[in-house]
Amino acid sequence: MVDKIENLWSNRELLAKPESLQIVRDVISQLDSGVLRVATPSTDEAGEWKVNEWVKKAILLYFISQQMRPEEVGIFTFNDKIPLKNKFEEAGVRVVPPAVARYGSYLAKGVILMPSYVNIGAYVDERTMVDTWATVGSCAQIGKDVHLSGGVGIGGVLEPPQAAPVIIEDGAFIGSRCIVVEGARISKRAVLGAGVTITGSSKIIDVTGAKPVEYKGYVPANSVVIPGSYAKQFPAGEFHVPCAIIIGQRKSSTDLKTSLNDALRENNVSV
Repeated sequence: MVDKIENLWSNRELLAKPESLQIVRDVISQLDSGVLRVATPSTDEAGEWKVNEWVKKAILLYFISQQMRPEEVGIFTFNDKIPLKNKFEEAGVRVVPPAVARYGSYLAKGVILMPSYVNIGAYVDERTMVDTWATVGSCAQIGKDVHLSGGVGIGGVLEPPQAAPVIIEDGAFIGSRCIVVEGARISKRAVLGAGVTITGSSKIIDVTGAKPVEYKGYVPANSVVIPGSYAKQFPAGEFHVPCAIIIGQRKSSTDLKTSLNDALRENNVSV
């Protein structure tokens, strides 16, 4: 399958053949069912992720090969190349109107979609809550027991194919109106307070020790994070630019709710 997609990527004229289109559609079907993922976690201690570039290429080829067509859902009318996801009851997923998930995204059992949006290529694992007006962008990887609060924006990363998607690992809590984009990675059980913005190049500064420790686009496991700023020199003078600040740690409790409540209370974090 990998070689076939790479061949189609190199020679787009092959998309005119029905058998080529079927190869692309098979990949999207496997994305939709969770058999394939845009990115997969490694099993080593470092916990790094591997981006499956060929799967992203298949999604882009799907866009190219699909035709626009109208679709009516109740009182709503859509006109798009990608159909909407369905069979939620069969999958054990709760979907509150007017939440929308595109075909080619995966929603695991126990996922709850409040009025929200999940794009193609995204993977949302078991028991995760996507709260009101939150968006999960293309190819984003969301772990188990994650809470994406109201208005959270998880960015999409389709191009270039080698670019890392946004990754939110198991048990993380993303507070209201947070923005996480450009391949940023939020590790297990981390807590982002309301309004934190993290990109792949954002500074995340741990101020809990005697000296600051700096990360870029990466929040370590169990970190409690709030919005911050640091002074930067420009030709016109010194100005403050945004960053994220790690102000505490979430306890390694087996009870996710208890550890989250303790972390928020002890660090006085708004979510």
